[in-house]
Amino acid sequence: MVASKGFKGFFLASFLPAIAYWYLEEYYRVEVAVIGGLCLSIIEIVLEKWLSKKIHRLSWFNFGLIFVLGGLSLVARNGMWFKLQPFFAAFVVGVLIYWKASHGEGFFAEMAAGMNKNPPPKELINRLEKHTGLFLVIYGLWMGVLALFFSTGIWLFFKTAGLYILFFAFMIIEMLVTRWSVRRAHAKIVKRF
Repeated sequence: MVASKGFKGFFLASFLPAIAYWYLEEYYRVEVAVIGGLCLSIIEIVLEKWLSKKIHRLSWFNFGLIFVLGGLSLVARNGMWFKLQPFFAAFVVGVLIYWKASHGEGFFAEMAAGMNKNPPPKELINRLEKHTGLFLVIYGLWMGVLALFFSTGIWLFFKTAGLYILFFAFMIIEMLVTRWSVRRAHAKIVKRF
């Protein structure tokens, strides 16, 4: 029980490699910044194991991305590779979510069925999942543009707080669109009778 509570608070720590990279890049050479980000990435994965007693697949995926892209950054002496991690992570996860929702049961349908005896209609969950996949693909592309053409400070904002702001706005829009479509479908059913 303690581990699960600790893990919820740990989620914010997942931004530490990016924050460390931004800070170190500001004052030191890019190699120092990348090594700092890599070190905090190791600490992050060790903390996850300690707090939750396991390491999730998504965490391993991000960890691997950070190390591969960090290695490329060290070889090229260019931090752009390190900053491309959110591009690859969001893009790949978004494509997987969309693909899984398009080919049967998605992640959200499985979660909704496990959490609620009367889950929302499958069509609504499936649409939400597809839209979430598209959101993540677009977010990933946006992070790629930021990594290539904008400052590390702007990149860091959208990797941390900006992600929450964008996702919150997406969810509000999604909720309004879903509500509108349900009302429209309901009105069609009423007209039949």
